[in-house]
Amino acid sequence: MSGNHQTLALLLFSVFVAVTLAITTWVSRRRHGSAEEFYAGGRLFSPMENGFAIAGDYASAASFLGVPGLIALFGYDGVLYVVGFLVAWLVVLFLVAELVRNCGRFTLADVVASRMSERPVRIAAGTSSVTVSVLYLVAQMVGAGSLVALLLGRTGGAAQAWTVIGVGALMVIYVSLGGMRATTWIQIVKAVLLLGGTVVLTVQVMVRFHGDLDRLLLTAAERSGRGDAFLAPGLKYGGDWTARLDFISLGLALVLGTAGLPHILSRFYTVPTARAARRSVIWSIGLIGGFYLMTIVLGFGAAAIVGPQAVRGANAAGNTAVPLLALDLGGGADSTGGTVLFAVVAAVAFATILAVVAGITLASSASVAHDLYASLRRRGTRQRSEVAVARVAAVGIGAVAIALGLLARDLNVAFLVGLAFAVAASANLPVLLYSLFWRGFTTRGAVWAVYGGLVPALGLVVLSPVVSGSPDSLFPGVDFQYFPLQNPGIVSVPLGFLAGWLGTVTSAELPDEAKHAETEVRSLTGAGAA
Repeated sequence: MSGNHQTLALLLFSVFVAVTLAITTWVSRRRHGSAEEFYAGGRLFSPMENGFAIAGDYASAASFLGVPGLIALFGYDGVLYVVGFLVAWLVVLFLVAELVRNCGRFTLADVVASRMSERPVRIAAGTSSVTVSVLYLVAQMVGAGSLVALLLGRTGGAAQAWTVIGVGALMVIYVSLGGMRATTWIQIVKAVLLLGGTVVLTVQVMVRFHGDLDRLLLTAAERSGRGDAFLAPGLKYGGDWTARLDFISLGLALVLGTAGLPHILSRFYTVPTARAARRSVIWSIGLIGGFYLMTIVLGFGAAAIVGPQAVRGANAAGNTAVPLLALDLGGGADSTGGTVLFAVVAAVAFATILAVVAGITLASSASVAHDLYASLRRRGTRQRSEVAVARVAAVGIGAVAIALGLLARDLNVAFLVGLAFAVAASANLPVLLYSLFWRGFTTRGAVWAVYGGLVPALGLVVLSPVVSGSPDSLFPGVDFQYFPLQNPGIVSVPLGFLAGWLGTVTSAELPDEAKHAETEVRSLTGAGAA
């Protein structure tokens, strides 16, 4: 890319960083250091504010960069991610939002531990939450590296590495200084920027094709070189039984995984009541739904205007389809309009990555401090020490995410998020649903449900084509691929539910009927909720 692209994009990105750092500094001066302030922002956000923040948290680099890239490369099969991401919110709305807000305080483990033996449950749920968060963070880091490689003309791995390190450093600053209040306002600013940028690009694509969606799709199919197959199922997930099972596995993970994502669950604690939590989800469904519908247009627009070959040439996984589309829509590489539009999209993508990593890092550091560390601490000075531990944990989690992000930089970010969803659906969702709805659920069942989903999900990923055995693997030079599917959800999700049931029915512990009744009343009415 030309020097103009680089300069303008970096200038706009610097403005966003300056604004978000100003927000963080302002909030850090007002905070009083309590756990409620750090983890939940004092529970002072309105449903609309929280709805925008949830949309900002959920619409990640996978959504803005990865999904249109997959659509540009694989057509119809890429749209499946959109369907999965969006339908998942119905599960959150009807099964999770209000109940979690009433039963929990800061983390997923709060919901489960309210009627179980606290220490083993918190350790298990905390471990699972940190694992899911790190996987999700890796996707954001990969998106950051891909964007900078394009922005700086693919000058090599050094630019990507320094970008990933820079993003990691900023997210640690946001979380450790500003906590949930600063993170939420960063999410809101980012959501407005992202939705605005997506609307502008979508309108320009439709203007290019005179509002004719049919013409857009036919042009995309023609330029893909695949003809009608580009608009039909099967280009990525068709063919043999393995590919079809992979599709079912992916869909299961996407639809069920959202309800188990720690950074999404933690957002329900930032509003004052369960009713506000439900209204937050309704706001977020409207915003997220509109955004994902536009990503479909952007994906097919990239295929029709830029072409899949050019998209794949810039980034093999398709992560740069939207910036390339913006460049073309603005008038081309040497035009002022192209330079400006490309710079705006690059800055919005950077903002997306920064805001999402801040939310995920906060949720994972809360799990480390509130669940893992607090389980080993004596009561008394816990609240103040928890916040200090959470800040330290943010640094450690950032370091791990940076290392893994550098390792996985050639994988599609939407695909990486799919893995995070699979682990969340396998480990977090079973224990959450059992705790809320099964009267006889026990401590052993809770621990087994978490590890019974977490361990198989991670193990199957290690043994899958993602890690070894193919040219696109993390380690293409070795082959220990024994599991044929790229997404483990179809196996690991049922195993999580099965392990929770087995642990409960084989447990000598008698379920506490009184605690279940108390949890049930609190979850449905909000009586006694934090």
